[in-house]
Amino acid sequence: MADTKTNTEDYLRMYRQMVRIRTFEDNANQLYLSAKMPGLTHMYSGEEAVAVGICEALTDDDRITSTHRGHGHCVAKGANFKEMFCELLGKEEGYCRGKGGSMHIADQGHGNLGANAIVGGSMGIATGSALRAKLQGADDVTVCFFGDGATAQGLLYEVMNMAALWHLPVIYACENNGYSEYTRTDEIAAGSITARAEAFGIEAHQVDGQDVLAVNDLTQKLVARARKGEGPFFVELMTYRYHGHHVGDINREYYRSKDEEKDWRENRDPITRFRAWLVSEGIASEDEIEAMNAEIAEDASAAVDYALAAKYPDVSEVDMHVFTDIEHACA
Repeated sequence: MADTKTNTEDYLRMYRQMVRIRTFEDNANQLYLSAKMPGLTHMYSGEEAVAVGICEALTDDDRITSTHRGHGHCVAKGANFKEMFCELLGKEEGYCRGKGGSMHIADQGHGNLGANAIVGGSMGIATGSALRAKLQGADDVTVCFFGDGATAQGLLYEVMNMAALWHLPVIYACENNGYSEYTRTDEIAAGSITARAEAFGIEAHQVDGQDVLAVNDLTQKLVARARKGEGPFFVELMTYRYHGHHVGDINREYYRSKDEEKDWRENRDPITRFRAWLVSEGIASEDEIEAMNAEIAEDASAAVDYALAAKYPDVSEVDMHVFTDIEHACA
């Protein structure tokens, strides 16, 4: 694995965050299968090194925008289990008072401008955030997460053009998990994805999205340069989703093989790889790691119980936070 300039506590925190994401998703999947969670959700399992590697290079003042597959980004940027599960279950103690659900979680306190169910829908928001930083003379950076399928959206090319012209502090992070819903990326995307950014004069990189240290090392460098006005940047992160496009996608054998899934799970799993590295470097023992895993599992279980028992928003709030008070907003 690639190394990076960090200390033991940073390494252990990155491992903890990846396990927190995997544990959260395992519990969310069970909530769906037991018919306790409304609607659909899109699992992030398998892609944990991307969210953690990037978000560990950011501060609370830095911003992110997320996608319909956004639980991992939310947790990596600082979201807690209780409010996350409450949001998934539509409870009033959720991040959006239960009104956003799985695909619309925002956490302003940690710089998360929100997940977006529209494919590529947050690209304009992220670029606008970066423009705001430049106009205000702030030094925060915005990271825009999106999938490989979103590179077919014209909005990406409009905002990359603007970001390049104005040298905005934004990093476009393309999570290439190999599939756009149910179709292989290489069957619908001609040429190189990074070349699309390079066509606008944007410096582009491709990195192993299963190697949290490689992702973090690159992101630290790009964030530091973006703060100096050298942005924007584009990163293609090669990764893999273990579940289907969404939790109801159970017939994956129609578009990808079980052998392929087995190979990624057994030979390229980001958590297994990082765990082995931590042990080999003497940073943590197997017993210490198992204790950490057990603690996270217990925290998640308690959060699920809390969310199941929490209250739903009152029916009187049905219009609240849906419409803006125009007179007040324009005052």
